[in-house]
Amino acid sequence: MMDIWTIPVVVVIVIITVIAWKSVRNWNAPVVRLNEKDQSIPEVIEDHPFTVNPIIWVIGIASLFILFVIFYYWASSA
Repeated sequence: MMDIWTIPVVVVIVIITVIAWKSVRNWNAPVVRLNEKDQSIPEVIEDHPFTVNPIIWVIGIASLFILFVIFYYWASSA
């Protein structure tokens, strides 16, 4: 018999895997460097450097899931 948390854990793992896959795929992009002055930081990273970090996204998703589990058990015991 399936446990109550099997499907939600699988969904969280799939989301984290997609984030990891997309970030690793971006690392393999070809880099063209003419000199140090031509290397510019993309505007998205300049404006919000933490939003592009995949580790922050994984920690956030895992934390939300853990908080949901804690809230579920707190609400069901009341």
